[in-house]
Amino acid sequence: MEADLGSLDLLLLTPYQCKRRKLSPHGKAASLSCQDLSRIESLFPTLQSADYFTEPSLSKLVTQEALYPGYCSRVRDFTVGRYGYGCVKFIGETDVRWLDLDQIIKFWRHEVVVYEDETTKPAIGQGLNKAAEVTLVLQTRTSRDSCKNQSTRVVEKLRLSTERQGAKFLSFNPSNGEWKFLVQHFSRFGLNEDDEEDITMDDVTTEVQAPLEMNSGDISDIDEETAFVDAPSLSHSLPAHLGLDPAKMKEMKMLMFPSEEEDEESNGMISYQRERLNKESVKSPLRQSSQQIVNKDSPPLVRKTPLALIEYNSGSFGSSSPGSILMAKQNKGVLLRTTKAEGFRLDLKQQTPITGNHSGNIVDAALFMGRSFRVGWGPNGVLVHSGMPVGSSGSQSVLSSVINLEKAAVDKVARDENNKIREELVDFCFESPLSLHKEMSHETRDVEVGSFKLKLQKVVCNRFTLSEICRSYIGIIERQLEVTGLSSASRVLLMHQVMVWELIKVLFSSRQMNRQLKSVEVDHEGDMMADAGESSPEVDLDALPLIRRAEFSYWLQESVCHRVQEDVSSLNESSDLEHIFLLLTGRQLDAAVELAASRGDVRLACLLSQAGGTTANRSNIVWQLDIWRNNGMDFNFFEENRMRLLELLAGNIQGALHDVKIDWKRFLGVLMWYQLRPDTSLPIVFHTYQQLLDNGKAPCPVPVYIDEGPVEQAVKWRAGEHFDLAYYLMLLHSSQENKFGYLKTMFSTFASTNDPLDCHMIWHQRAVLEAVGTFSSDDLHILDMGLVSQLLCLGQCHWAIYVVLHIPHHKDYPYLQAMLIREILFQYCEDWSSDDSQRQFIQDLGVPSAWMHEALATYFNYYGDFFNALEHFLECGNWQKAHSIFMTSVAHSLFLSAKHSEIWRLATSMEDHKSEIEDWDLGAGMYISFYLLRSSLQEESTTINELDNLENKNDACADFVGRVNKSLAVWGSRLPTDSRVVYSKMAEEICNVLVSESGEGSGIEVQLSCFTTIFRAPLPEDLRSCHLQDAVSLFTSYISEAAPQ
Repeated sequence: MEADLGSLDLLLLTPYQCKRRKLSPHGKAASLSCQDLSRIESLFPTLQSADYFTEPSLSKLVTQEALYPGYCSRVRDFTVGRYGYGCVKFIGETDVRWLDLDQIIKFWRHEVVVYEDETTKPAIGQGLNKAAEVTLVLQTRTSRDSCKNQSTRVVEKLRLSTERQGAKFLSFNPSNGEWKFLVQHFSRFGLNEDDEEDITMDDVTTEVQAPLEMNSGDISDIDEETAFVDAPSLSHSLPAHLGLDPAKMKEMKMLMFPSEEEDEESNGMISYQRERLNKESVKSPLRQSSQQIVNKDSPPLVRKTPLALIEYNSGSFGSSSPGSILMAKQNKGVLLRTTKAEGFRLDLKQQTPITGNHSGNIVDAALFMGRSFRVGWGPNGVLVHSGMPVGSSGSQSVLSSVINLEKAAVDKVARDENNKIREELVDFCFESPLSLHKEMSHETRDVEVGSFKLKLQKVVCNRFTLSEICRSYIGIIERQLEVTGLSSASRVLLMHQVMVWELIKVLFSSRQMNRQLKSVEVDHEGDMMADAGESSPEVDLDALPLIRRAEFSYWLQESVCHRVQEDVSSLNESSDLEHIFLLLTGRQLDAAVELAASRGDVRLACLLSQAGGTTANRSNIVWQLDIWRNNGMDFNFFEENRMRLLELLAGNIQGALHDVKIDWKRFLGVLMWYQLRPDTSLPIVFHTYQQLLDNGKAPCPVPVYIDEGPVEQAVKWRAGEHFDLAYYLMLLHSSQENKFGYLKTMFSTFASTNDPLDCHMIWHQRAVLEAVGTFSSDDLHILDMGLVSQLLCLGQCHWAIYVVLHIPHHKDYPYLQAMLIREILFQYCEDWSSDDSQRQFIQDLGVPSAWMHEALATYFNYYGDFFNALEHFLECGNWQKAHSIFMTSVAHSLFLSAKHSEIWRLATSMEDHKSEIEDWDLGAGMYISFYLLRSSLQEESTTINELDNLENKNDACADFVGRVNKSLAVWGSRLPTDSRVVYSKMAEEICNVLVSESGEGSGIEVQLSCFTTIFRAPLPEDLRSCHLQDAVSLFTSYISEAAPQ
């Protein structure tokens, strides 16, 4: 069966029909195969949006291109529009081939955007970025009101708006609302919100019906079964107010939220419509235009992804106002409107899932900012989040259109009371303790990381040297206390650190039995915490627990002394008995006895002098009190505080402390001094206190910042959440060989400070305790990383790496330390590379130099210092990356600067590893070949070399020219213009030398082959012309000589 193409029926055939019909080559147009159709259809612009149109239409473009090849490259007055919104007519001839009109042209309410993505916008005059006549359909009340004054005012407003945007106003027709103006190139043109407010807009416009009327040809062909949209009800819906097609919005809602629609609709109409839409494929203009005549169907719907924010206002970390990211007006047709100051305006009474007790936001910011938005931590403690600023106490709702950038106070411990970082505080908090830590004995463990080895370190010490280590740390803290400008809260925490180190020394240090020890008396005022030094009898092994108890007793006295003085200072002069009782809670027996004797109470003074002594004295007091009770003595005649004293001396601490509140350390002391036997070991003392605590009969061992309370900010503490570090040390001592289950709580920051980010001293305490064998753990990485973060925030990268090397090796994370070190080297390259001492320190730690060079190479490459980047890539052995930078960024600049020796050095340094480099022969290998070839060609003729005749020289030059051309083909898109100049200069030098050698007694055929090689080289046109003239002259001479005379 044959068909004539004169009627252009072929253009309306589907590819399936093309396969079944034999086409005749005769007719007004040439015959077209299915392959021809595929080739032609790829030329046409694409437009999938149903409410957009073109003039000429896509089907007409198909027809004209078939009749007149090349028509789509010169379409005259090409027009693109959207029903009910307007159109754009591009003046003159326009090349519409391969245009994706859906992405390029977008009409919104009262505006048009061409090339919304600036990165894809061509130069002015290219593509659709050219002069055009724009028509926008405005909805104004002037279309219904023929008032001349109002119409004139609108025209004047539009004229000003047009000129302000750099366009030329043409006309405005009040009857249909068409606003026409001329533009020279494109970005965004239309009315902004201020202009819309100035020009009175119609609330409910006829725009809703416009798409149905203007596109009636398509809508009328939709099956009646699918035409279920109630247009009258939709005309008053939200899309109508926003200038959108309600019918299309209804269809889009069906596709996105089918479950909701199924509940609302009946008879399965939604599912039927969705099935029809899913079957509709995305068609090319050629096939779509042909099928629209054969079988029209509803056009496919395109689901558009909401756009993200584009406005960003950065804030200074030093200022009071944090940085913020504000949402810009991107998604036209959204329920919310933007204002210049407040972001999105919503009724604050509106409740959402995250209001109330959560973040206080009105709505989730991610709903407006797109799926790419995340909340989290950035470098150096920067927190990016939405909602209430950190630490804000306001209860009012906030707009989630504001994203806060706040910096965590990781370096708070190094700041004084004026919030200024002090260098001496940085030294005392970090550098001095870490230097002391580094001076201790270490054991190393080699861990293989690929071809490198990393030396993990661990402090090694014994309990005999623990006292000296603790005194060294105490000395650093005492020097820190001498720094001026410290807040009172900081001084309390520092004093607590001193007492913790003292407690570690008391509980965990050991004594060598062959040394002379200082005698210890329980009631002596001397320093019971001093170590061996003066002559005294050797201590019996059985006496060591009593010595440790005596030292702990003295530690308790020192710890609570200031609390006793604070309570005593608040008493009046007549409260002598209460004064004595407070002195006893701190075991200040001498002062208590002296006070009792001074008031003439000799008997009480005698009893006080024996307080905490043998249990016989306590038994006598208990016996006397029982006799009085049995004889019916009326204790109302006794002073209340005197009875309290007698109960305390009798060992009844619960009765003595009735209605009296004391801190947990004094309670522990009272328990040990007055209730338990004098020879009770410390583990039993601690277990007894723990039992009373569990039964609610003892005060909680609250952390010092809560117990003494001078912190500037309120701290929320709940009983049992975390206790004081000193209490955990006591439990650790009493656990002995048993497994200690409080390690993570013990070494949390809240056990010793109110700053949750301050790990600087507790890290050292953990390291020393683990070194002496009190416990072993490999899962305290939070503590390690806390100190690393503090050090990095202060620019102490070398110490941060030192801490990382002390993280215990874990079999489940064998490369943890290596990953952290590389991350530090890369992220903080500028800090450690600019400090020679830090750089040397890192090298001394055994960090592979290749890692450091790789970080430096990446850093220099990022900032465009390609020469240094190349040097460091060579040092770290990244030959492929080094070769790439050499070819694209370094070699051409060195060549043009005549630094040939440097090119030779760099290229030959990579030659030994050319097997690892892709395209070596077309890269640095080509430069090496150039210098070798040039040197060989320039040698004197007397020198014996492989290129001893012109033919061999020509073959070598031809091979080099071929490599140059291949190199241009491989590297072409990555090479800058200067590199192409270098290629031309290398080819020029080789060709010039070859030409100079070609006239030395060689045959004419060999000389002509030399010119063939020259013509293949990438030479400038002027040089090529000169060589061509020489070749023509040579060939003419050859012809004249060969011609018969």
